Amino acid sequence: MFRSFFVKTISFVGYTVQYGCVAHCAFEYIGEFVSCSGPSMEPTITNHDVVFSERVSRHLCRIQKGDIVIAKSTFDPKMNICKRVIGLEGDKVCTSGPSDIFKTHTYVPRGHVWLEGDNLRNSTDSRSYGPVPYALIQGRVCLKVMRIQSHFLTYTLPQRQNHKLFEFELLPFYVVLEFFFLKQAVQMILS
Repeated sequence: MFRSFFVKTISFVGYTVQYGCVAHCAFEYIGEFVSCSGPSMEPTITNHDVVFSERVSRHLCRIQKGDIVIAKSTFDPKMNICKRVIGLEGDKVCTSGPSDIFKTHTYVPRGHVWLEGDNLRNSTDSRSYGPVPYALIQGRVCLKVMRIQSHFLTYTLPQRQNHKLFEFELLPFYVVLEFFFLKQAVQMILS
């Protein structure tokens, strides 16, 4: 009886460690859900919106102009920022605010990106702290989870050019949403 309990306990711990490792790798290399706060990306992303940030684009250096990214703050490494990529290395970007009379420009240095919020009047971004090193980018936002409307979760995909959103709906599932996507992704990779 003790041996049976011991075997079941060791088996449970083994599965827990395995799933923990798979979850860690999924969050580190595939993506994660992020809750955004602040008005700097309005109207595209509003306060307390949840987005899915995929990390594959960052690892493959596929970040492009117009992408919305999650990056480490240059002021506080414990804080993440959500901004739109306005310029890549070598691009000429405007460094002045929308209400400035005289416009100033600069070039984005090698290995950096220029990030700005969609709400230019209420955004602390590269116009304040300069270009952001590419290494600080955590992931690219590819999915926005909207608030629950009539028992459905609405998802939107940000587009690059005209900043409009494509919307579609799925049946409701709440806390298991993140685990379900990770489980499906792992099964597809292992297949």
